[in-house]
Formats: sequence, structure tokens, C-alpha cells
Amino acid sequence: MIKILELIRYYFAHHIIFSVGLLLLVGYLLGQFSEKIKLPAITGYILAGVLIGTSGLKMIRQENMEMLYVLSEVTLSFIAVIIGGEFSFHKLKLYGKKIIILTLAQMLLTFILVSAGLLLLGLSNYVSFLLGAISAATAPAATVVIVEKLKAKGKFVDYLYGIVALDDAGTVILFSLAFAFTTSVLGNTQLHLSHIFTHAMKEIIISLLIGVAFGLAIHFATFKKRNLNEIKILSLGFIFLSTSISISLNLSPLIANMALGMMMMNLSKKNVRILFALEPLTPPLYAVFFAIAGTEMSITVFKEPGILLAGCVFIILRSIGKYFGIYFACAGLKVQKNIRNYLGLSLLPQAGVAIGLVLFIQGSPFIANASPQIKNEIGKMINIVLMSVFINEIIGPPLSKFAIKKNLKRR
Repeated sequence: MIKILELIRYYFAHHIIFSVGLLLLVGYLLGQFSEKIKLPAITGYILAGVLIGTSGLKMIRQENMEMLYVLSEVTLSFIAVIIGGEFSFHKLKLYGKKIIILTLAQMLLTFILVSAGLLLLGLSNYVSFLLGAISAATAPAATVVIVEKLKAKGKFVDYLYGIVALDDAGTVILFSLAFAFTTSVLGNTQLHLSHIFTHAMKEIIISLLIGVAFGLAIHFATFKKRNLNEIKILSLGFIFLSTSISISLNLSPLIANMALGMMMMNLSKKNVRILFALEPLTPPLYAVFFAIAGTEMSITVFKEPGILLAGCVFIILRSIGKYFGIYFACAGLKVQKNIRNYLGLSLLPQAGVAIGLVLFIQGSPFIANASPQIKNEIGKMINIVLMSVFINEIIGPPLSKFAIKKNLKRR
């Protein structure tokens, strides 16, 4: 068996199409198995990635990962457009204020609990605050896929999509403040709090403007078109441009494409056919996206006792912050009981944004020039986040599915 695996790795694993095919087939099989035992298919896709990735059979070569990330970016673009499309101005008038309060409540409580818990555990101030900020991030992909699979709609989904959308922008600001604190604590006088905060706000505003511009472009380019294939080609072109420009300018493609979806859907109800035209592309992209996420998960993070303890504290306090932040805010706002009791459970998945933030820290010139001790602490921090992503991407989707089903209203 080992010899066969080695031969497969040697002759076939170098090819990117082999990697995609393997991710799709193994993801499908484990996705079907997951659904049979009442888990979301997402869980199976992630486990497929773990099985054939670096923690398992090592069938995906590192040089192929760069190309696979392109598929991840495309999938996230679609997910962001779908979330943005749910932001009708009518719903914003009804729930906008409450969604902002709920988002801030769960973010701040999570940040405070995780930061305090890690400080009590003995981690340094700056590591604790950075991890606290990263803990606020959620994963919109799991939310969208489960909602789409269950064909759910209603107030619960409106609140959920709204919070997931705002959480991304809020996390960028919170993380920027924490990173500014870190640089000041470690003696970098070139970076100031006001500068970092201004940069974060500029990133969000420019991302929104890019999304609005391309939302308008899609609307005017497709409004008089009747052929769904033409609509699909034009829409894909503009979504890809929005994504690539945002990434190239170091902006947020998630925020840009959420703004694109919101603008597109609010200009005309007729634009729902754009999402309808793109829908056939999404199932294989979702399967590959979550399988790729699985390949990045390393079980080696569980080997070091200190990382294991800190990771457990991070995961538990993050879950408490997310759940009770929503629970208490809903109680104060007199949001209906079912939403209050279950909405927090849908915010536990954590992936792309969290990993992106730790990679930003790792690639920062300031960290690159830091002392070996600081680099070691940053290394531990990255492993804590990877452990959290691993656990939350496995247990988060089933909990989200459970919560959504408790509030299910069919489309």
C-alpha cells in the first residue's frame, strides 16, 4: 500500500488537475458519508483535505497549493456576492441598527474574553491582544453553503448574513488597533495608532467603492440581456476583476464583493437571475474550497502541550464570547427568543480571515526584523490560530447547521 502511494505521488501528484480531481472525488465521498451521519457535507470536504493533505497521505504538492488558492479566491468571491445580495435596503432599514449592535457585542466580548484568558495563562500582552483580535473573525463560507443547502430564509438568515458581513470589516479594524498596540509595545516608533486605524478605514472604504463600481457595471452590462450564458460570462468577468483588483491593491476582496452583491441586487430585483446563472458553478467550487482548507490543517499543532493548552483556552473563550455576546445583546434589543438562543452557534466556524491575519503578521517587515524571542512567540501564536481553525472548521459547521435548522423557513 505504501509503495502504491509513493508511485502515485511520484507519477501524478505533480499535476494540478490531478490535485483538483482528487480533492473533488474524495471530498464527494466523505461529504456523502457526513450527510449520512447527519453532519454537513462541508465537514466531509474538510476531512478529505486533511486526509490527502500534509497531515495525511501527502498527495498535494506544495507547488500546487499556489494554484489551488486561485480556486479558493474565486469561491470566496461568489460567497461574498451572495452575502451582499441579501443586504437589501429594506432589510437594512428594518434590522440595520440591531445587526450593528449584535456584531459589535459578539466581537468585543470575544476579544475581551480571549485576550484576558491568554494573559492569565501567561502569554505576553501583545500576543494576547493580537489573538483576541483574530478570535473575532468568522468564516462566511460555511454559513453560506449551509444556508444554500438547507434553502433557508427568514429573519434568522437575515441577521446571520448581516453579522457575518459586518464582522469581516470590524475584525480588520480591531486587528489593526491590536497590531498598532503591538508595534508600540515592542518599540517601533514609526507606526502610530492613528496611522494604522486610518489605513484600516481607507482599506475598507476603497474596497467598498470598488465593489459598488463593479456592481453598477454588472447591472448596466446585463440589464437588457436575456441569454443566461451571456449574463454568466459578463458577471464572471466583473466579479473576477473586482477580486483581482482588490487583492492586487492589498484590499479586502470579501468586502469588495459583498458591496458588489449589495449594489447589484438593490438596483433591480431582476438581477437575481445573475445569481441564478452562477448557481451551477458553486457546488464543485464549494467542495474544492473546503477540501483545500483541510489540506492546510496540520495535526502537528496538537503535539506541544503549551500550544494545546493555549489553543483550548482560545477555542473555549472564543465560543463563549460569540454565543453570549449575541445572547445578551439580543436580550437587550428584545430580539425574538429563537434567534437569541441559536444565532451565536452559527458564528463559530473560523478559516480564511483568521489565517490571512496571522500570515499578515508573519510577513510583516517589523516581525521579520524582530528578535528570535519575538519570532518564537509569533510562531506559537500562528499554531494556536491553526489549531482553532482546525477544531472550529470541524465542529462549527454541524453547530451552524443545527442552529439554522432550528430556525428553518424554506425558500
